[in-house]
Amino acid sequence: MVTTLYRIIKYGMKSFFRNGWQSVPTLSVMTLAMFVFLSLMLFNVFTNDVLVSLRDKIDISVYFQQTVSEDDILRVQRSLESLAEVKSVTYVSRDQALAAFRQRHQDDPTITQALDVLGENPLSASLNIKANDPKDFPVIAAYLGGDSLKPMIDQVTYNQNQVVIDRLASIVDTSQRAGIALTVILSIIAILVTLNTIILTIYSTRDEIGVMRLVGAGNKFIRGPYIVQGVLFGVFAAVLAIVIMMPIMYAASPYVRILLPDIDLQGYFYGNMGMLFGYELIFGILLGSVSSVIAVSRYLKL
Repeated sequence: MVTTLYRIIKYGMKSFFRNGWQSVPTLSVMTLAMFVFLSLMLFNVFTNDVLVSLRDKIDISVYFQQTVSEDDILRVQRSLESLAEVKSVTYVSRDQALAAFRQRHQDDPTITQALDVLGENPLSASLNIKANDPKDFPVIAAYLGGDSLKPMIDQVTYNQNQVVIDRLASIVDTSQRAGIALTVILSIIAILVTLNTIILTIYSTRDEIGVMRLVGAGNKFIRGPYIVQGVLFGVFAAVLAIVIMMPIMYAASPYVRILLPDIDLQGYFYGNMGMLFGYELIFGILLGSVSSVIAVSRYLKL
């Protein structure tokens, strides 16, 4: 059994390297399929980072009456943090709000002079609330509208921003569904193209298969070398896809950072190259070997 396995591997490797020019088209298609698979993985990471960044920018603010004490506001903060829908709650005191307001309008002398003339802090303390999911904001807004909190609250920005929040929530959901659909469609196309290419490659060696059958080779022995070739196609294609992606990541990373400063796509690629190559290797070996089995079994009538 060991001898047979050795011969299968040896014959498969010989056929792969001997038919170098015939292997180039198949290897090119396999590399393209691996590149698409790698691009989809990176696209999903990029999309998830964008959606997380987008979610982090969505919040609602609760402004309190100026007569409400800080202890009461902190008590409301703790009650909000106990809600399952709430991700985080940040307290902004009146002094912090005034300092941020002055910083934001430091180049506008009219506003600065108006604050100096007023002589007191006109701003209210507030709580900035982030939800685990944008869909949770209606629940949080309903909680803030309760009878126990209503006398303390001056304004909740959810009503003013409801349309924007709902649209952002819809964008998040649509992007996730579109990413999954795109991944499935492109993966199926890559598999079909690779399968068809390997079928043509095996068809070109049908005379060798006929000779092997004439000398009494069994179906397993005939299939074996082609499975080995499929595995080699997958391994080389995975390596080439990673190599091709390196300069693309280097060139694209600055533009991604300009659009989204919080996302380091190049850092993710190099930091997780081992994991990405492992997934590529698994996908390539499965794609090459399974395609070879299907091609030999179905289309050569073994």
